[in-house]
Amino acid sequence: MTFNEVRKDYLLDRWVVIATERGRRPTDFAKQERSQAKTTVCPMCPGNEHMTPPALLVYLKSGSRIRKTMDEGDTRHKNWLIRVIPNLYPAFSPPKNRISSKQIMKNANLAMAVGHHEVLVESPNHDDGPANAPIPQVVQVINGYIDRLRDLSTRPYVRYVSIFRNHGLEAGASLSHAHSQIIAIPFVPQTVKKEMDASRKFWKQEEKCAFCDIIEKERRGPRFVLENSKFTVFAPYASVNPMEFWIFPRKHESSLLDMAQDEVKIFAETLKTCLTRLKMLVNDPPYNFGFHIAPDEETRDSYHWHLEVYPRLAIWAGFEKSTGVYINTMTPETAAESLRKNVST
Repeated sequence: MTFNEVRKDYLLDRWVVIATERGRRPTDFAKQERSQAKTTVCPMCPGNEHMTPPALLVYLKSGSRIRKTMDEGDTRHKNWLIRVIPNLYPAFSPPKNRISSKQIMKNANLAMAVGHHEVLVESPNHDDGPANAPIPQVVQVINGYIDRLRDLSTRPYVRYVSIFRNHGLEAGASLSHAHSQIIAIPFVPQTVKKEMDASRKFWKQEEKCAFCDIIEKERRGPRFVLENSKFTVFAPYASVNPMEFWIFPRKHESSLLDMAQDEVKIFAETLKTCLTRLKMLVNDPPYNFGFHIAPDEETRDSYHWHLEVYPRLAIWAGFEKSTGVYINTMTPETAAESLRKNVST
């Protein structure tokens, strides 16, 4: 008789039941057809630029080079590679008057959600998400993330910049055109803060990065997915989601801003490889991904940036929502084995 396992996250005080007795394979989650968010006229497609606010950043191809610019007034650039536009329904909005981070944090009720909410349109081609787009296009998307992170991080009222992607209607994508979102907020979110606190404590005790230690252990274990010259991919020990995987730079880096251009290209290849394999295994499932990034210099030594990918293959019900304890019906070891097969970079 086999028993379910209870596992704790590496750093967070979060528990997951790995339901080995109900162990499932990737094919158990594959559906014949998945619903897609559709619209009659896509405001993100070329020719419809007038349907969006002026772009804050546009990549234009200029010969063999990329020219970076922005829209002004009623002018909208055509023949673009990526566009970054303000979200029409922002969760956080820029301050109307000059304001400092101290003023915001002293505002007990935080009546104004001050920050930025942007949409990065990843390609002129409607369906060219990371699993479908050519590598050079994925590289431009990553460069777009870095450019916006660099800009938004300098704002005095911004404490953290969240870069994430929702793929599929079930994952929260209201539009099906390939896009990511960037939200700059005046506080460090709880999950990242708890990771930072735990990794800082580990650093003080062990004089090394907790994530570097995790990478070294997982790259030799049963949850290993792939590795190349710059990145390591594995399914986390206490995976909350079936088929969940994380991508880490092998070298200690605290932020996307630390990446050199050759590393950006390899990251784009790694991301495309993993998401393509996920698409093949589970029939293009809905998923979310999000970057975890150190927000300041104080955490540079102890925090290690990474990307977490969460396939939406389970529905959280009353137990999970009321307890914060999750049940995962696919072991991380099974997920890693499936993702590992026939994966190449």
